[in-house]
Amino acid sequence: MLKRNLAVIAAMAIIFAMAGCSETNSSQSEQATQQATTSTSSSQESSTKKTNSESSSSTEEQGSVQGLSTASADELFTERDLLQTADTSQAKTIEVKDSSTIDITEAGVYVIKGTAKDCTVKVNADSEAKVQLVLEGVSVTNSDFPAVYVLSADKVFVTTAQGSENTLSVTGEFKSDGDTNTDAVIFSKDDLVFNGQGTLKIESANANGISGKDDIKVTGGTYEITSALDSIEANDNILICDGSFTMTSQKDALHCENDEDNTLGNIIISGGSFNITAESDAIQGNTSVTVNGGTFSLSAAEGIESTSVVINDGDITIKASDDGINAGNKNKSSTTPSIEINGGKLTISMGQGDTDAIDANGNITVNGGTVNITSSGSTFDYDGKAAYNGGTIIINGSEVNEIPQSMMGGGMRGGMNGGMNGETGRGKRGGF
Repeated sequence: MLKRNLAVIAAMAIIFAMAGCSETNSSQSEQATQQATTSTSSSQESSTKKTNSESSSSTEEQGSVQGLSTASADELFTERDLLQTADTSQAKTIEVKDSSTIDITEAGVYVIKGTAKDCTVKVNADSEAKVQLVLEGVSVTNSDFPAVYVLSADKVFVTTAQGSENTLSVTGEFKSDGDTNTDAVIFSKDDLVFNGQGTLKIESANANGISGKDDIKVTGGTYEITSALDSIEANDNILICDGSFTMTSQKDALHCENDEDNTLGNIIISGGSFNITAESDAIQGNTSVTVNGGTFSLSAAEGIESTSVVINDGDITIKASDDGINAGNKNKSSTTPSIEINGGKLTISMGQGDTDAIDANGNITVNGGTVNITSSGSTFDYDGKAAYNGGTIIINGSEVNEIPQSMMGGGMRGGMNGGMNGETGRGKRGGF
């Protein structure tokens, strides 16, 4: 599993990282693989110099997260993860049936077809087993239990067959399985990989669309998810390098959180297209959110939220009623919350009232890219320092040369009075 390799990944000082999927994926991914992710290895270096155990522990946590977010596609995804078709030459074909449980206990490829009510595909295989479920025109509507339920496996692939349309839904309240509180249409205790060349529609009337207790990866396919709670939720990491997503959530669309390990709870997106409407956050990773590429249309209370937010590339449009991008201490670690913008195109439109377009309970750094904010409220708000080293910032139609502090609209005020809290002008260090 990916989390077992975090220490190895953290030790690598990767300066330029591949950001996309393999060359066999869509044009979005091909473009993403050409994008470079620039980072610094200072946290790893400093961890060898500190003698204070508490400080050293904090630095190691930051290094682990940094190593993950700057890792290449080859490190984050296996060759099989990136394949969009399955080898079905020795596959077993299964027809879903009403009021049934389909037990899969061995590694292999399984083609799932048909229409059924109250049917569950249950994977309970060896901890080293790799199971691939190929959805080929399947429709399952359940009343109170997951349509796909993974108890045990090394990894489960959910692959949509080329041109197929697949629908999985749960209409009522979920029931538990012993001590396990199932809460999603696709529920897994182990790693999940989504890929393929078809469409998967998921509807969850009272809970999550997809829940994974380890990693969730997406390397291709089309997904339409409607959920009462989170659309896609993972404990450890959500890693996406391609795919088309339309998500409507009454909570968060993408949510990643781990209460026990501050190096986990990361979301890394390197490609794909995202059309998200969420009542809470469009994208929330409690430890980090890194965007290396992709096209985003986010409408939510908050667009992106994490302890650390890094934007390296991508075309991101956010319409928010609270914060466009927010960095706060979400994982209860000693890490200083931060927002870093290195490239891409970021367009933020804020609603009326007490709103912040870019809000950090720590530091904000703009090194490149274009940031275009429309707001009658606060455009930038930060408790620590701000550094404007490159790129373009436009506020309400006017380009500014400094990062303003809690500026209430008006581009000229930002340009003239932006230096109230530290050196925030272009090219200045900003006190870091």
